[in-house]
Amino acid sequence: MFELLGGKMFGCECFCWRKHTDHQYPLPQPQPFFLPSPIPEWPLGQGFGTGKINLGELEVVKITEFERVWSCSLLRGKAEGVTFYKPVGIPDGFFCLGYYCQPNDQPLRGYVLAARERVASSTEVYCDYDSDTDFPALRKPVNYSLIWSTDCGSGCGFFWLPNQPLGYKAMGILVTDTQDEPDVEEVRCVREDLTETCEIMDTILATDANTFQVWTTRPCKRGMFCKGVSVGTFFCCTYFISENQELEIACLKNLDPSLHAMPNLDQIHAVIKHYGATVFFHPKEDCMPSSVQWFFKNGALLYKDGKVNGEPIDYLGSNLPSGGTNDGAFWIDLPRDDNARKNVRNGNLESAELYVHVKPALGGTFTDIVMWIFCPFNGPANLKIGLMNIQMNKIGQHVGDWEHFTLRISNFTGELWQVYFSQHSGGEWVDAFNLEFIEGNKPIVYSSKHGHASFPHPGIYLQGSDKLGIGIRNDTARSNYFVDSSTRYQIVAAEYLGGVVTEPCWLQYMREWGPTIVYDSRSELDKIISLLPLFVRFSVENIFDLFPTELYGEEGPTGPKEKDNWVGDERS
Repeated sequence: MFELLGGKMFGCECFCWRKHTDHQYPLPQPQPFFLPSPIPEWPLGQGFGTGKINLGELEVVKITEFERVWSCSLLRGKAEGVTFYKPVGIPDGFFCLGYYCQPNDQPLRGYVLAARERVASSTEVYCDYDSDTDFPALRKPVNYSLIWSTDCGSGCGFFWLPNQPLGYKAMGILVTDTQDEPDVEEVRCVREDLTETCEIMDTILATDANTFQVWTTRPCKRGMFCKGVSVGTFFCCTYFISENQELEIACLKNLDPSLHAMPNLDQIHAVIKHYGATVFFHPKEDCMPSSVQWFFKNGALLYKDGKVNGEPIDYLGSNLPSGGTNDGAFWIDLPRDDNARKNVRNGNLESAELYVHVKPALGGTFTDIVMWIFCPFNGPANLKIGLMNIQMNKIGQHVGDWEHFTLRISNFTGELWQVYFSQHSGGEWVDAFNLEFIEGNKPIVYSSKHGHASFPHPGIYLQGSDKLGIGIRNDTARSNYFVDSSTRYQIVAAEYLGGVVTEPCWLQYMREWGPTIVYDSRSELDKIISLLPLFVRFSVENIFDLFPTELYGEEGPTGPKEKDNWVGDERS
């Protein structure tokens, strides 16, 4: 184990580790994380849950067994520090691509990929172009470049970048606790046409002056049709990295057009049954979800631009305009009758179900199970201004609210890896070890009062300025109002399966599920601002800038297929 000390190197602030025995200043070491319940045996298929994935010329396995190289603790910063690991237990014939690193205040649950070259059959096609090369897919590095060193004697940390042969790319960094250069047999580089560019993601470690930083990485291009595969390694450097700057290491590329590791329909149902989240609504929620069919059957109307009266919608949505783009020519609204309008606004929890879109993620090494929930009405906002909480009458409300969360499943094992919680115009990925679970491995999703944004834990979340305590409140709590998505769901799309899943008619409706609303929010907010203490009321304009744009107007929301994440990755 090593103790971090302040130091200087090359005239810049840096840090180094002093070796000490385990009983001196022990750093907390991450412990492995396990889901609450064992993973079941999945129905038979091709490659899903088998532990290996074909990427075309390469076959990869996920390595989760590590040997600690050393740990460090910042002199100023988190006391828990970070640990750097060497992957071990690599199967015969596979090769290491890089090392792993993570903070010590998280359970040990990362991975790195190990790879071997495959011998293709005569009928196999990797991709829609020929690589036209006889060079092997994997080659040893020529040697290594020392990226950074603590340079403070025995037990220090040394970071090594593999120097790849011409036409090859390094996949990760190696770390040693001595100044001896690693053996070239330790790692392999990958032929360039089998790789894609990657970018930095989360900061794992940084000096006070940012003279040395360590990040996790991910493919630059992500989404349903993208081929980039995350290797699980880290990147580090001593220079400034700009956004979207190409790194000195790369990620892998999946050139297997069959995506054989993706689950078949039976496996999808088994995964949803095992991991389907329970969605809890606030105990004071009065804008409940419903099924789309219930919404149509209970009087929802289709309006066309230039016509005064709306047209009833068939319960399947078969008379909705199909395809095209959101050109503003059509929109859906509530029934005109007051009683029917109120009934639909309240929703119908008994009919509610989750609408599931299944798609490849990270080059088909993960499966994203995107669960959409529909609410006929979004209630008015609850504003927080300092210590005051003000329930608005109309501001923030709109017809037709589509929200979602996403289960990301590892195709190597079928293990739930992360959940994405969509929150208005953004959202967050939450690792499995930070989730709440119910009935085994089913995560809990908390839906906020009126706004229906998704959160991983109960409480109050502020959309606005946390520093000033000004914004929209998102209140979440457990209640008797919930939907169990493991049983109440409908798979509406899984493009990679071909024609196995028939998409419902309403999914092809690309226009708005509610009319555009412009709120007279200025006059109402002016009244609120006049009640503020003088030290907060620094200017009306600045106060207005702190509120989310939803307070000033609301375009009718579009359906799932018009959202960026239908084809692309989640915003994070």
